[in-house]
Amino acid sequence: MDIKNEVLIRVYIVLITIVILGILLFVQTVRISVFQGEKWRTRGNSLYVERKSVEAERGNIFSDDGSLLATSLPFFEIRFDPNSTGMDPKDFENNIDSLAHCLAMYVDNSYTIGGMLQRLKEEKENGARNILIKRNATYVEKEMMSRFPLFNKGQYGGGFIVNSQPKRERPFRQLAFRTIGYVRDGHNPVGLEGYFNETLAGEDGKKLMFRAPNNTYLPVEDLMEIEPKRGDDIVTTIDINLQDVTHEALLRGLKYHKAKHGTAVLMDVKTGAIKAISNIGKTEQGYFEVYNYAVGAATEPGSTYKLATIMALLEDGYIDLDDSIDIENGKHTFYEEEMLDSSPESFRTDTTTIRRAFEISSNVGMGKLVQQYYGDKKGGDEKFVEQLRDFRLHTMTNVEIKGEAAPYIKTPYSEEDDWSGITLPWMSIGYEVTITPLQLLSFYNAVANGGQMVKPYLVSEIRHFDQTIERFKPTVVKRKIASKKTIEKAKELLIGVVENGTASKLKTSKYKFAGKTGTAQINYRKFRPIKNIKYQASFAGFFPADDPVYSCIVVITEPRENGFYGGEVAGPIFREIADKCYEIKPEFHRAMNEYRKPVLVKNKLPSFDAGEKEDIEEALAYVNLRYENNAETDWTIIRAETDTLSLDNRTISEKVVPNVVGMGLRDAMYILENLDVKVVVGGAGRVRKQSIIPGTPIEGQTIRLTLN
Repeated sequence: MDIKNEVLIRVYIVLITIVILGILLFVQTVRISVFQGEKWRTRGNSLYVERKSVEAERGNIFSDDGSLLATSLPFFEIRFDPNSTGMDPKDFENNIDSLAHCLAMYVDNSYTIGGMLQRLKEEKENGARNILIKRNATYVEKEMMSRFPLFNKGQYGGGFIVNSQPKRERPFRQLAFRTIGYVRDGHNPVGLEGYFNETLAGEDGKKLMFRAPNNTYLPVEDLMEIEPKRGDDIVTTIDINLQDVTHEALLRGLKYHKAKHGTAVLMDVKTGAIKAISNIGKTEQGYFEVYNYAVGAATEPGSTYKLATIMALLEDGYIDLDDSIDIENGKHTFYEEEMLDSSPESFRTDTTTIRRAFEISSNVGMGKLVQQYYGDKKGGDEKFVEQLRDFRLHTMTNVEIKGEAAPYIKTPYSEEDDWSGITLPWMSIGYEVTITPLQLLSFYNAVANGGQMVKPYLVSEIRHFDQTIERFKPTVVKRKIASKKTIEKAKELLIGVVENGTASKLKTSKYKFAGKTGTAQINYRKFRPIKNIKYQASFAGFFPADDPVYSCIVVITEPRENGFYGGEVAGPIFREIADKCYEIKPEFHRAMNEYRKPVLVKNKLPSFDAGEKEDIEEALAYVNLRYENNAETDWTIIRAETDTLSLDNRTISEKVVPNVVGMGLRDAMYILENLDVKVVVGGAGRVRKQSIIPGTPIEGQTIRLTLN
């Protein structure tokens, strides 16, 4: 019994241990599956299945006439899963030879058919799930491969995997390249692509993907959990024809002068819509759009800034254009710093009018005027700077491109701004201030627009497919930057620069334009001479001068050959752009029916032409000439009375010689020969003289007709 009891005790102990372990296992199972189930399921799925983003199709960028400036073209990455779980092994064996043949012949000819077959079989034996077949396949190539043997059974039955990889393309290549811009991984967004990235990008979708060996992902199913939402399109203000004109003119100018870089902007005067913007820089590979100088480069503008100087003086009532100024033969000293003119005319001129000083771009003239009326008066410095601010020369344009540089105007007497005694006269000629080309163009555009400053803009609307969802209208920044009188005089001066001043070689008889040349030293140093001076040449203005349609600015940095002045470097580029605008834009030409219809004068009308009435009426109707019909006979004569025509009787009698003057030879011969009158003819044309006076009795005479 003792042995039996001992055995039972041991059995009970084992049983109790098993029960306890079972209970513990049950409790742990419940805890893991119920209380921690979601946690572990999520972790497990993350190791094998993941929801991956599917990039949405990016919206297009259009020019103002609907031409594509940027679009996403469909390209595809083609892969093969030879170990797809849905593939029938028999299908693989029956089709792999044909598939290898198609791939070697039409996709990758670096393999022989046998080599491709061996590769596919080895990859399957090695358990490969994601073999790369072709990158950047076009839509046509993708469709062709989808019909290959085995691939035609789809993703699961044939292991045919397609990953969409859209690429951004610009049909016009370098035209407005920096303005259109781009969005790339690892780079700051650029241009309109960057500014409107959220609009263009759309919303990415989600798709369940299986993580295969080698950290590659295969789609679990064809359908997406969340469909991607295509990005919206943007319509720009750019006129692709004017953009081409501007780009080519700028490129030719840069090459001719072997300049470092340059920019040109063409803007609609009334609205501020930018019709063309080109930025070209010299690289080791040639000239390309590498930076948006029009928006991002704030430099000392030089003499184009003198327009603001003269307008400040006019607005404050200090001067009139015909007042006199002594420009001292182009040389004057301000606080031991000598200011020089660059115009040859200045070197032989002392006293002249302010108008003429502006036309020849006299630095001394502008500097002395500003020093006299602002620098030598208490509080004058602040007053001058305040006028510049009233012209909005201290504000950014906020155009739809990131990276716009802020303009810079010194604060009077500021140590931080290094204000000195010569600051004011040097500011008057465009030094010790900085401004971007687009900001300066905005100022000139306001003058062309009668004083109203409008915001430059590049995008007119946002569309979702063909549906407009947002429209951008012109924005008025300031109703009047100056009085009407000041604006009118400013226009006079700018016209004078072209007609009689530093840009006189650029004028044309076809139309009038207005503008200002500028030549700035970009590496000057105060109080120290500089060797190998570098220049920036510019020209800003508008056309036509009497009713401006476009404003334009051209800035060329570091021209090395064939001149460096604004009038000989930037001016010709401006003129070429303006000429081409006149050639291709109908708004510069009045329609023929807009002109007043000229009054017909007597000496321009047909007169004293005679003939058969029906023939005369048919001829007048053909040339659409109105007339008064006073003729009652079969033969008639045309008479011109002031600005009208009348048809009068031409009587033909059978007894007397008729009047055939004014008739054609055919009609005259017909009438005279039917009256038994012999005819002798001399000359060609219509009858202008007959030898027998009309009314003479017919007696079988011979008549001589003189034609002319």
